[in-house]
Amino acid sequence: MWSNDAARIAEFLAGVGLPVRRERIVGKCFMPGVSVKAGGLVCDEEALAHAGDLLHEAGHLAVMTAADRAACDGDAGPDGGAEMAAIAWSYAAAVALGMNARVVFHEDGYKGGGAALAENFEQGRYFGVPLLQWYGMTDGGYPAMTAWLRA
Repeated sequence: MWSNDAARIAEFLAGVGLPVRRERIVGKCFMPGVSVKAGGLVCDEEALAHAGDLLHEAGHLAVMTAADRAACDGDAGPDGGAEMAAIAWSYAAAVALGMNARVVFHEDGYKGGGAALAENFEQGRYFGVPLLQWYGMTDGGYPAMTAWLRA
């Protein structure tokens, strides 16, 4: 059963063009209960540990070019710049949803640095935003987004 947060997040993601398929995931995932298959998100609601992980993985897909997004399968890749952009995207999505930053930046994520990330973003100490600007996804009004998906 979806949590309220997971249901709201899945609805938001579908609305911006990143639908979430609900199905059992067999095998190891980078984040419990969340996987990327053929450019889309798959969620195993029984294994999902944190609803905000959906936003983070969606952020990886969102900041990819449309061609790279369509080809993505399994892992969104080790690119550090893309990681920073995905983190900034996921915070902007949480704000758009009216959710607390700690939904995304939870205590079990970010190698124990979730609380510090939440505090920094809540205080306007952002990173990754220049990449979102370069991708044409936001302007000077971050966390407001002008486009949720990179072209």
